[in-house]
Amino acid sequence: QVQLVESGGGLVQAGGSLRLSCAASGSIFSILAMGWYRQAPGKQRELVARTTSGIPSGSNTNYADSVKGRFTISRDNAKNTVYLQMNSLKPEDTAVYYCNVDLVLAGQPLVYSYWGQGTQVTISS
Repeated sequence: QVQLVESGGGLVQAGGSLRLSCAASGSIFSILAMGWYRQAPGKQRELVARTTSGIPSGSNTNYADSVKGRFTISRDNAKNTVYLQMNSLKPEDTAVYYCNVDLVLAGQPLVYSYWGQGTQVTISS
């Protein structure tokens, strides 16, 4: 069984920073992609940042236009952990942030997608 544990959410003032983390555990053979999504009240869930790795897919990092230059996604492969460093936060960044991981389980030639429980990020003006 795979588990994703998110942490780092909270309440900060506009212009402040937060660092989210998401650790994956279980019988994981390989993590192909890790990303962050968010959902604000009354809105659809949207991609915030996503990073992929490996051949033949290669490696790349994508960000939503609204967070480019402010957010940075990174990975610690040894810990199966993805981070989201959020700087210059704005009130419109307020949302529940969800970690998503695409991975291959040990002994299975299939890709599975898992979601974290979500962590609340609230930015006050």
